Amino acid sequence: MMRVTLTGYSRGILSAIAVICATVAMMFSGNLLAQGDLTRKPQKLPELLMGSEESDYSLSEKKYELETGKAYRLEIVASGLKPYALRAPEFFASIYLRKIEAGGMEIKAVSLNELEFEDEGSAEIFFVPVKPGTFEFYITGLRHKGMEGVFVVK
Repeated sequence: MMRVTLTGYSRGILSAIAVICATVAMMFSGNLLAQGDLTRKPQKLPELLMGSEESDYSLSEKKYELETGKAYRLEIVASGLKPYALRAPEFFASIYLRKIEAGGMEIKAVSLNELEFEDEGSAEIFFVPVKPGTFEFYITGLRHKGMEGVFVVK
């Protein structure tokens, strides 16, 4: 029979390993493991309307509050009063993009850089935020006119 004697140093290492294993087990139990498809049944957000009768430079929403792991759909509508190019580079890089619906078709893409509207029209994006933070969105060339806002993801 072999007998193993642990030194204080060895006991400390084993204790640290036990704590790490317990922490990992807690992380992967309960609420952190999702069941089902996270992209289904998206919550509809208030539409983002670019331009209005009051001003070519208005945005209907300046702030969207979102949560990681929840599915959303956002309709982006261009009034047609000006060309509008919506950009949100950091936000687009921090979401899972399921699809874009525009012009009677679905566009399946891995990422998005910009949504540009030359005329009146709309596009709807379906996505799941995966990274928390505050992310700016803006209309290219029209930020100085107040055409900017934020996505706050918790």
